[in-house]
Amino acid sequence: MNNDIVIENQRQANDAMSHPRAGRAKFLVGGLLILGAVIYLLVTSTASTAQYFLTVDELRSRGVAMVGKNVRVSGAVVGETIQYDAQRLELTFAVAHVTDSPQAIEAVGGLAAALAQAVRDPNTARLNVHYLGPKPDLMRPEAQAIMDGQLREDGTFHADTLLLKCPTRYEGAPQS
Repeated sequence: MNNDIVIENQRQANDAMSHPRAGRAKFLVGGLLILGAVIYLLVTSTASTAQYFLTVDELRSRGVAMVGKNVRVSGAVVGETIQYDAQRLELTFAVAHVTDSPQAIEAVGGLAAALAQAVRDPNTARLNVHYLGPKPDLMRPEAQAIMDGQLREDGTFHADTLLLKCPTRYEGAPQS
């Protein structure tokens, strides 16, 4: 009986040595499955957190296609539209379109001048914004607002986050 066991073990060892590709194929298939799962996870997580970065004009031109999508929008705060309810922590205001072209911004004299020009021009596209949260200290006319949120069907942008920049605080003094 021991002889039978030894012979069987030798046969199994010979079979394994005569088919080394079978072991490699298992590793190859397993590796491909793992690689496929990693690629699937990357694609699905990226697609669900993808975000567009648009100007007011770009958002308006895309219209209904952008309703409910995660969007980052930039514009100039229109001063007379700022309304804040401290009890409900509700901030509403409008932003005016500012170009995203560095050449156009430099041509008008810098970002502060481009923001001021956008706010003063009544023909510039505007977007009404609704934000829930404390009023930022830099919320003032002609500040640059960068907002993350969603465009609603009524055309109002509901901001989840609000970042304000006051370019006059960062620009150097004019050269004399």
